[in-house]
Parts: sequence; C-alpha cells; structure tokens
Amino acid sequence: MAMDQTGGRGSGHKMTGTVLKHSYTIPCATAFRDAVEALAAKRKVNVGDLARSILLVVPTQTVADFLDPGEPAADDRETVVLKSGPAEGRPWRRKPRLQVRMPPGHDIPFIRKALGLALAMDGGHLQVKLWDGRETPKPQPQPQPKPEESHKLVEINEELERLKVLVGVLAFEPLPNGIHTREDALHVLGFPPSADPDSRTVRAKFRMLATIHHPDSHYGSHQRMSQLNQAMEILRRTAA
Repeated sequence: MAMDQTGGRGSGHKMTGTVLKHSYTIPCATAFRDAVEALAAKRKVNVGDLARSILLVVPTQTVADFLDPGEPAADDRETVVLKSGPAEGRPWRRKPRLQVRMPPGHDIPFIRKALGLALAMDGGHLQVKLWDGRETPKPQPQPQPKPEESHKLVEINEELERLKVLVGVLAFEPLPNGIHTREDALHVLGFPPSADPDSRTVRAKFRMLATIHHPDSHYGSHQRMSQLNQAMEILRRTAA
C-alpha cells in the first residue's frame, strides 16, 4: 500500500474540481477515534468535514496552541484483517487511526489538534472567539488629569463630604412615630408650631427640602423624604 507525501496510508490524491486532496492517516487513541467518529455521525458529516470546519473558522494559532490529543498508548492497539498483498486474510495488530481526506500541506498533529478542538467545543468545554479578518482595535490611552486638575478634584470631593456632614447635622430628625398632626408636619418642614404658612410657601419649602433629602441626591435620606411627603399630605388635608 502506497504512502502519500504527508506520511499517511491511503489512496493518494483525488481531484475534486480544482482542490487536490490527500488521505491522511491520523494515529490516535481508541477513545479519541470513537468520539470523533460519533461526533461526525451526529453532525451527519465525515471526519474530514469536522477538521476542515475548524480550520475554516478558528485562527490557525488557536489550533496550533491546542493540546495535541497524542498518539495511542503502547497497549492501545486494534486488530484488522489484511485484505490484499501476500499476507491477505491474516490478522494484523496496529495503532487505532482515523482516515481524513483534506487538502495537502497539514501535518498530522495539527489535524489531530483540530479534531480535538472540535470535540472540546461540542462538549461545551471550550469556547473559541472566531476571527472575522479585521484587526482588533487597540484601546486608546485615557488622558491623565494634570496635577492641578487632580488637586482641584480632591478639594471638590472634600467639600462635598463636608456639606454632607452639615446637612446631616442641620436636617430635621425624623419623628420616631411618624407624622400624625399639623404640628408634626410643620416641624418636619421647618416651620414653628404656631406658624400658619400659605400653600404657596409650604410648596416652596417642600421643593427645597425635597431637593436635599431625596434619596437620589448626594445627601438624600429615604426616611426624611418619606416624612416630608407625609407632612405635605397632612397639611393638604388640614388646609381643606
């Protein structure tokens, strides 16, 4: 039986259109061979189709970097019956193998890696980013703030922290039992108990305090905002 120029046994060349294909013999472990053949059968393709699909969509370097599944161990052999030649009909112990028809130019470990990669991807053990032929844009360096700008930012942050402390000190303490009377509502809005502000003044005071105490602000408080809303509701009812 003739050897082709890739080192595999087989029928040599086959011309399909303008694509010259070789038959590669890929020595591999029995379990690996069986898994590859099962995957090909599941996909309704041949083993060569599996290898070619990987080489078409996965970057060459990714395939080259994949761990070679390797040749079979010394005790991993299969028995075949020779069908031609002087020893026709005799059993022969040989390495398990896969026959793969592909264009020339690939070495056997590379094809074995491609098939191993196909198994890993099908089993969900590996995800490969496909190459679209375009250069990956390099991240643009972010401009660094000037020393004087950095100093200014520090001052602003410090001032914000001071304001937060001041708001906490000057703001009303939420009433532990909630808002139940008109006096409670006036206290929360910052009016003295005997005050009788008109609705316009009350709304203006509420808007100012809501800007400070709303939970989305830097100094916000959910509890204070809740009591402000309760206070407005009571003042609306008592005004009516």
